[in-house]
Amino acid sequence: MHTAFDKDDFNTFKANNRAGPIHMLNLVRLHNQAQYDDGREATGAEAYAAYGRESAPVFQRLGGRIVWRGAMEQMLIGPGDEQWDLCFIAEYPSPQAFVDMLGDPIYRAAMKHRQAAVSDSRLIRTAPLGVGATFGE
Repeated sequence: MHTAFDKDDFNTFKANNRAGPIHMLNLVRLHNQAQYDDGREATGAEAYAAYGRESAPVFQRLGGRIVWRGAMEQMLIGPGDEQWDLCFIAEYPSPQAFVDMLGDPIYRAAMKHRQAAVSDSRLIRTAPLGVGATFGE
């Protein structure tokens, strides 16, 4: 399961500090019951919602916004047993804004909720492009 990035991946991310915004595709699978270290009880959805509420001021202060959200309905191409509870794209004005968010003490405190909530995830950095008239444009 994938719930955090490793040091090498994060260093590669930071080294690619190109100008302009980044889009981060988030695919998140939640635990039915959150797994807090302190034993508190909540569903995975409740814990992830707490993460969102507590981290939002930092995310927004640094210029972040959600540019797309969707509810997964079916895996048409790919592993049929791979289901995602949350699918969204977060936009940051720069790679450094994402790095700054991760270092913010308020954000870091909110991470306990994400760690308790998430059973598996994918976080894919993309460079926003204009839309085209066909699939390859």
